[in-house]
Amino acid sequence: MSNIRIKTAEEIAGICKACRLAADVLDMIGDYVKVGVTTLELDNIMNQYILDNGGISACYGYGDPGFPKYTCISVNHVVCHGIPSDKKLKKGDILNIDVTVILDGYFGDNSRMYTAGEVSTLARRLIDTTYECMMLGIETVKPGASFREIGQAIEKHAHANHFSVVEDFCGHGVGIEFHEAPLVLHYDSPKVTDVMAEGMIFTIEPMLNVGKHTCKVLSDGWTVVTRDRSLSAQWEHQILVTATGHEILTLPKKA
Repeated sequence: MSNIRIKTAEEIAGICKACRLAADVLDMIGDYVKVGVTTLELDNIMNQYILDNGGISACYGYGDPGFPKYTCISVNHVVCHGIPSDKKLKKGDILNIDVTVILDGYFGDNSRMYTAGEVSTLARRLIDTTYECMMLGIETVKPGASFREIGQAIEKHAHANHFSVVEDFCGHGVGIEFHEAPLVLHYDSPKVTDVMAEGMIFTIEPMLNVGKHTCKVLSDGWTVVTRDRSLSAQWEHQILVTATGHEILTLPKKA
């Protein structure tokens, strides 16, 4: 597809630095995620870290209505775009923290799952399966591969584990802008015909639900929840297509 941007070596270098900062934010915040903390406190800690390291949040003010906080924190049945608030985490909560930073004009985007205390066996299985789905999607990435293979790999593993795949939201090109072509679907669709090429950069960020895949957006214009209020989980990495395969640009240092 001609409108998928191929990044230059200079652009890739800048994007890699932004991705390193985005991943470092998620490394740092893990120690603060515990029962009794508010998601607003977590948001403020992460924003200060981003600022201290020369970046700014890409989320703040984005869209219409403008997103009101610096990160997205989605708890339990919130699928994505959760707005940090004064609500305290309770024992057994699961949460996705999604961080996108701008550093020297380049974008780094990633998310991870966290837990507050001990969580249910089902919640743990959902979290682990969603991570496995992301990694299986990433494994398909190489020059000449179809973007459709990402969705096929994710959908197959999710369904084998009796979870549904959210279809309303997807991965995307990123790096020079927050959202670029292509859309990266996490389920199989014959409409996906784009082919990967060296220098493309995009996210793979599957969302899996315990119940049905259907979602709804709340009246704040951002918060997306499962219609049946079942648990949801998401993981996200930013990926570069290399000459021989791929590179994950948002790997944690605490691997």
